[in-house]
Amino acid sequence: MTIADRWLLPDGMDEVLPPQASRMEELRRALLDLYHRWGYDLVMPPPVEFLDSLLTGTGTDLDLQTFKLTDQLTGRMMGASADVTPQVARMDAHSLKRRGPARLCYCSHVLRAKADPHQGGRSPVQVGVELFGHPGLEADLEILRLALDSLVTAGAGEIHLALGHIGIYRALVQAADLSRDAEASLFEAIERKSPAETDALVGAHIDDSGIARMVRALPQLHGGLEVLDEARQVFAEAPAAVSDALDQLEALCRGVAGGHDDVTLYLDLADLRGYQYHTGMMFAAYVPGYGQALAKGGRYDDTGRAFGRARPATGFSMDLKLLATLVQQQPTCDGIWAPALEVGETQAAARLNEVAGRLRAAGERVVQALPGQQTGPAEHRCNRRLVRMGDDWQVSPLE
Repeated sequence: MTIADRWLLPDGMDEVLPPQASRMEELRRALLDLYHRWGYDLVMPPPVEFLDSLLTGTGTDLDLQTFKLTDQLTGRMMGASADVTPQVARMDAHSLKRRGPARLCYCSHVLRAKADPHQGGRSPVQVGVELFGHPGLEADLEILRLALDSLVTAGAGEIHLALGHIGIYRALVQAADLSRDAEASLFEAIERKSPAETDALVGAHIDDSGIARMVRALPQLHGGLEVLDEARQVFAEAPAAVSDALDQLEALCRGVAGGHDDVTLYLDLADLRGYQYHTGMMFAAYVPGYGQALAKGGRYDDTGRAFGRARPATGFSMDLKLLATLVQQQPTCDGIWAPALEVGETQAAARLNEVAGRLRAAGERVVQALPGQQTGPAEHRCNRRLVRMGDDWQVSPLE
């Protein structure tokens, strides 16, 4: 490897430099403060866990995304966290064991074995919230509102919220009584929104004409709020679970509009992302200029079952790195430049250090020059300087 190649990073791994690193840290603090005000407690999952725990229950879909390594102490296989949500579910079910609703938030680095075109690179900083212990729409609506508030806090302006409900597809497939292979093929066709392939599979595997008609219509049911009225007509004779899901979506739309009337709502009743994971409503929030969702979440009940405590759950997550690009800020120039002093200037240095320490304790940014330094105040974002006045030092504007 040449010297030039030694600085190459693996594909999908990135470093964060100033001023973006400062923007990320400011945003992290702002989001965690927001979650604190909503009553969410901060948790910090470990970066690695035993695979038996990390890939249990809902975590099994993450197998291909998980970096695996051997624990030198026990010989057991471990994995680097690729998604914080299963870890927080374990903490709620096994470690905390709280009675009633539990509100938890986090901000943690995760590591993924391969880049996901829908989720960014391989080393995102995942930030989000999880609400355990309440099965009702009130919890889902709280999560939706908090996700939207998070995007506003990050600087998002025009937000488009896509809503779906996995219960509609699940109820129709159950009523169709498909084989496992037929269901897998139908799932892929609907997920790709391929009408021709969907029609062919429905004709070959679903005998009930009513259910067949509804499944054929499902990929076409997407758009504005008028989709709900259309869906009620299409699914008039569907299982009760379908009607319940539509009622839930309608209530959530009203609740979002009541607190975020500037958000554009979009409904997609054939959105099957997270089919093996979600159990109810699902959502994704988009902002113009970004080809991927900035916030994603939904309901995923019973995730704690694998840890001995099944609990209702709903939540969302975001990539802090991506969120921090919503606002491109110029680095602030609001520091104080302290001159360089030789080691022998004991008395002057002692007083300068005292003044600089007092300023730093008051929240000021003080940059101490070093002897022989070639860069000046401007390169270090300073708009003021410490000037020697007799035996003291005073803050003065740069000339």
